[in-house]
Amino acid sequence: MENRGWKIDSFLFTYNHQDFIVLVKLYSENEKIPDYALVKLEFLKQDNIADKLLIPANSARLMVEAKILREYFNIKYSDNLGSILKQFNERLAAFIPTEVNENKNEAQKNAMVISLSNSDGENPNKIYCYKVKRNPKKLDGTLGRRSPYNDNKTRILRPILYERLRNETNLSFCYSENPDEGKSDEIIIYNWTRSKW
Repeated sequence: MENRGWKIDSFLFTYNHQDFIVLVKLYSENEKIPDYALVKLEFLKQDNIADKLLIPANSARLMVEAKILREYFNIKYSDNLGSILKQFNERLAAFIPTEVNENKNEAQKNAMVISLSNSDGENPNKIYCYKVKRNPKKLDGTLGRRSPYNDNKTRILRPILYERLRNETNLSFCYSENPDEGKSDEIIIYNWTRSKW
């Protein structure tokens, strides 16, 4: 995931007759990482993505109290709860992909874009790309770079535009929440090349 430049991935998961979108999110550099955590798993109920549960995780376990997991996934309490939670983990493991699959359904893409926008401090309703801008120079004089969240959001929403400008890492993609402001790839590139000179 990280080797391919992704900060986020998603997969579908079904448990107790409920469908979930699971976001797999890498920690950012300035984020406090719980001991032994490698990623964050964010479970979103597919019929209501606002109903979510964020859990630190590593390759061996979910780092969450059994009660929280039980309540979110409607796991009935029983004397053999440890065995039930082990079964839950085994079921989840069967759904986890071993590599990033870029073919996502619209619900997954939407959930990923909302998460990326929030991580970048952006309005998640801004999904209509209208221009690219050169990032300002940093204090040390080097060119600023696009955030990994802006990068991933554009890979999802505008894959062709992204492919054409992916190596211009000092450019950021600008988005509006107004669909009328969205521009075609050709117009965005034309306007950018005109402003370069």
